[in-house]
Amino acid sequence: MSIISEYKKKTKKSAKLFALSSKLHVNGVSHNIRFYEPYPFVVKQSSGKSLIDVDDNKYTDYWMGHWSLILGHGPKNVKKALESQIKKSWMYGTVNEQTIKLSEIISKAVPVAEKIRYVTSGTEATMYAVRLARSVTGRKIIAKIDGGWHGYTSDLLKSVNWPFSESESSGVINEEKIVSIPYNNLEESIKILKKVSKDLAGVIIEPVLGGGGCIPATSDYLKGIQEFVHKNKSLFILDEIVTGFRFRFGCLYPTMKLDPDIVTLGKIVGGGMAIGVMCGKKEIMEYADTTGKKKSERSYVGGGTFSANPSSMVAGYATLSELKNSSNKIYSKLNELGYMARKGLTKTFEDKVIVTGKGSLFMTHFTDNGITSVSNSSDAAKCNSKLLQKYHFKMIVKDGIFFLPGKLGAISLAHTKQDIQKMIKASEEFKF
Repeated sequence: MSIISEYKKKTKKSAKLFALSSKLHVNGVSHNIRFYEPYPFVVKQSSGKSLIDVDDNKYTDYWMGHWSLILGHGPKNVKKALESQIKKSWMYGTVNEQTIKLSEIISKAVPVAEKIRYVTSGTEATMYAVRLARSVTGRKIIAKIDGGWHGYTSDLLKSVNWPFSESESSGVINEEKIVSIPYNNLEESIKILKKVSKDLAGVIIEPVLGGGGCIPATSDYLKGIQEFVHKNKSLFILDEIVTGFRFRFGCLYPTMKLDPDIVTLGKIVGGGMAIGVMCGKKEIMEYADTTGKKKSERSYVGGGTFSANPSSMVAGYATLSELKNSSNKIYSKLNELGYMARKGLTKTFEDKVIVTGKGSLFMTHFTDNGITSVSNSSDAAKCNSKLLQKYHFKMIVKDGIFFLPGKLGAISLAHTKQDIQKMIKASEEFKF
């Protein structure tokens, strides 16, 4: 029996439900990357490290809610906080104390967060960060990384997928106001930035590329970009939506002695609920204060109907409180498991793969086209992505292990050493 046939046999209810979903939704999904061939299984519940589909198949999850569930699915303290809030109501549409409590814990952990504005997605946070940079500087051009993913905002939807020279989408205009630079290549990046320096509003960078291949930036690269940007009186924006509170209690940038002007957060700080955060230095964030300003003087950074809703605020506060109160024990465990996964996969596949990542994030790249290192998204794009998807799909069907095919893995507090060992053993059995 082929692996596709075996999958179909195990997921008959999912097949029927996904057929209905396809009639109602574009491609059957509400996020492009959630679709994979022949169809994605349909989840009915989750708990801890596990997903359970409608056919009662159980999977150890390494996708973990787009990497947002650092404590696992449905952790007790977050569930308790949500239950308590829902008894009071889950949507006010007004100022609430829950927002203040979350902001206090974020501002103490993230030095640059002198002022904060909440939205409901990472896409909105980066969209507003770019607008703010243009308002502050009076310039128009934003630089981003080749392969850098900052959501679907038109201001940043360029050079996300290989080949980077091709437009990512129809319907996107003013692409000339976005330039892209090569990750971890300071010399070439500075050359590009110099060409647009007079109209450069800011540079936005992920300190670890998420969708671009789970690749950490070197400290020298980030420092070099920051130095150029600040000398040019542009803004240095760090997108820590993936990395914020992932490796330590706070952001990654202080460990590199960086001084960003704006930082965007999301994922973990929402505790599994919808959130996006833009925070930054007071003198910059004040541009978003519309009080007494003319239209030409303000940066119109709103939010939305569900911004700072009390449900997201209490879930985020409960999550960050548990991380803080663990006295680094949670991060020590997560980082140890991540190291174990990267080391084990590298040993298993020997010279056939390069495993990238940091802390509790990891990604396996099947080397191809003479690739001997993966330091940027161009290197990652030249690896064998079809083989990676085949490897992930094999583990879904044969081993009850779920990675979103082709994507990086995230480890949560609910995972154990035995889970990592099981995943490595399943990798040893992958034939290619």
